[in-house]
Amino acid sequence: MDKIVIIGGRRLQGEVGISGAKNAALPVLASSLLVDGWNTFHNIPDLEDIKTIRSLLASFGVKSEGGHTVSINAGAITNCEASYDLVRKMRASVLVLGPLVARRGEARVSLPGGCAIGARPVNLHVKALREMGAEVELKDGYIEAKASRLKGATIYFDISTVTGTENIMMAATLAEGTTVLKNAAREPEIVNLSEVLTGMGARIRGAGTDVITVEGVKSLHPVEARVIPDRIEAGTFIIAAGMTNGDIRILDCEPRDIEALTAKLRETGMEIKAEDGCLRARGKKKVRSVDVKTMPHPGFPTDLQAQIMAMMTIASGLSVITETVFENRFMHVSEMIRLGADIVIEGNSAIVRGIPKLHGAPVMATDLRASASLILAGLAAEGKTVLSRVYHIDRGYEQIEKKLSALGADIKRVSG
Repeated sequence: MDKIVIIGGRRLQGEVGISGAKNAALPVLASSLLVDGWNTFHNIPDLEDIKTIRSLLASFGVKSEGGHTVSINAGAITNCEASYDLVRKMRASVLVLGPLVARRGEARVSLPGGCAIGARPVNLHVKALREMGAEVELKDGYIEAKASRLKGATIYFDISTVTGTENIMMAATLAEGTTVLKNAAREPEIVNLSEVLTGMGARIRGAGTDVITVEGVKSLHPVEARVIPDRIEAGTFIIAAGMTNGDIRILDCEPRDIEALTAKLRETGMEIKAEDGCLRARGKKKVRSVDVKTMPHPGFPTDLQAQIMAMMTIASGLSVITETVFENRFMHVSEMIRLGADIVIEGNSAIVRGIPKLHGAPVMATDLRASASLILAGLAAEGKTVLSRVYHIDRGYEQIEKKLSALGADIKRVSG
């Protein structure tokens, strides 16, 4: 198994290009199931999760070709079962459920797997499909759904759910009548998906707000569209600048999508500003501590919680980081403690006392964002850090070690 080896203490500087957003590309690729014909999607990142969903789509008879630009055709769906062997690798595989039921009238999708950061139940997806007239059963570890044609309905999500909003929004595009999604998630990735679906001929209003209205149509047509930049990758590199007293120009970034992060990082003393079509992030030798509470968008993203915790381990003073979105998302804490961090968990909060310097050590990734936080910690640490289980990082960051190396980091991937 590959490992990433980091010799810390290097100041990062230069330019880095941000890849397409994994969390936008996955539902966009799944949306191809709604259409007969070739779609073209640009700015698709080269990630393990992308390979997984393309393999899953291929199991339905979907044809796809290309890399960062993907041409994909679901004209001949030959199978409506998403097997456990594929779905277990990634929770976002559940995104095929809504499109399959909407287009083919049936779906059998294994209960999902992916990062072990909490239950993330699919009950909200199931409840919504039932309210749209589908017969849905949970049987032998699978979600089995059937509907001759889904019916428009008013859906209220008990909690804000990104994949739930995406799944039901896709399903509603081909439903009979109008569907209203209340307490819908507001993430930029949902806006991107809405734009793609609208390009296919869907009638959608309100994406980016907590009420989305979808007027169903009889059929959709192919589209050419672009996936937005990955705001979580951008945020990770901005934090890298802050932790290494660096000076990084972030290319291909949408500043408004990460305002909750940049506002918080300015409190730490960082200088972050738009400049010549990019975002320039400058760190300071002294990092001020800040408190963070994760919230659904437009609040502070849970997917950047582990990364900012890494930054707080070397800040001056005490920080309290509160996780409100997912349970079990502090699994990186024990590994950061191996690097010398002073962190105590109390319920859904982590109390972080900053120390002058972390020290390199062998550490193990437990999930995708934990991997990124441990790489950041290794960049700031004194000595050598060796990160194992790097397959987690490959799920969501495209060639992160090469991008960091180009910024001056002493980082490499090794086998065994």
